[in-house]
Amino acid sequence: MRLFTFVFTLILLWSCSPSEPTSTSSYYDNAGRTDVLSGGVRMIPITTPKGEFNVWTKRTGNNPTIKVLLLHGGPGITHEYFEACDSYFPGAEIEYYYYDQLESHYSDQPNDTSLWNIPHYVEEVEQVRLALGLDTSNFYLYGNSWGGILGIEYALKYQKNLKGLIVANMVSSIPHYNQYANEVLAPQLPPEVLQEIKQLEADQDYLNPRYSQLLNKHYYTAHILRLPLDQWPDGVNRAFEHINYPLYLNIQGPSEFGIVGDAKLQGWDRSSDLPKIKVPTLVIGAKYDTMDPAHMEWMSTQFPNGEYLYCPNGSHLAMYDDQKIFFEGLIQWIKKVDQN
Repeated sequence: MRLFTFVFTLILLWSCSPSEPTSTSSYYDNAGRTDVLSGGVRMIPITTPKGEFNVWTKRTGNNPTIKVLLLHGGPGITHEYFEACDSYFPGAEIEYYYYDQLESHYSDQPNDTSLWNIPHYVEEVEQVRLALGLDTSNFYLYGNSWGGILGIEYALKYQKNLKGLIVANMVSSIPHYNQYANEVLAPQLPPEVLQEIKQLEADQDYLNPRYSQLLNKHYYTAHILRLPLDQWPDGVNRAFEHINYPLYLNIQGPSEFGIVGDAKLQGWDRSSDLPKIKVPTLVIGAKYDTMDPAHMEWMSTQFPNGEYLYCPNGSHLAMYDDQKIFFEGLIQWIKKVDQN
């Protein structure tokens, strides 16, 4: 009887031993990581034709089969508006990386316009991937807005490195984006507001406070983030406050109201190339987006392994104004790809 009691006690102690990590403790296990001291932050050196520069990244979590690299919009915004991920990804045990692209607030800013182009940023993402040790067994690339363009371009060159691609709130054609802005969204504005916006753009008076006031009040709260400006999350506000506007103006143009003038993205169109991207791909669209949700749904049918997530209450930042549907759908898709 004493032997039985002794053995039973040993079994009980072994089953409760702290040496057996729970799922949660495993997710936060930093063993072998070189970024523990800095809370997951790493400055990654990037080699360019104009020298070596550093870009800022930050890791959260530990999952050997799910690692999501987040590509922010702009270009020239920051990772900060992705902070909603903190409320959802850890609970789903998704390892994820914030990343400020070169010229964005937390990274080096050489202010060299020769680097302000798609080919540079594609190679930059590839160097970040290599430094972080991401590969086809775990690498999910998530791009929102301009980040979606970058994600598509990266996949067209380097899809062999990807496990999955997420294109959120971005169409595959800038001409279509402009057409949708001018023919569908612009007529929804009060005529006098639209006329004043167009006049300011014709005068290239983009830094006139009136220009941003009109866009914020009548366009951004309807199609960027459908909340009153005084209710916009702090991370979103900081991302806009930290914008590198010269870079943004050079590639995107003066605002989110279509692309005007000689911005470098003018004419960009990869619609006919989407069938070349064969990795599992999720396209996320929203009813009130600056991007045509019907076109984004069409995009999902062009990827051989594409799926579509529709946010019926969302806009360009559906991760905030249709948050539950956005994150539940995104996480469900990532888990499905991981299991398959």
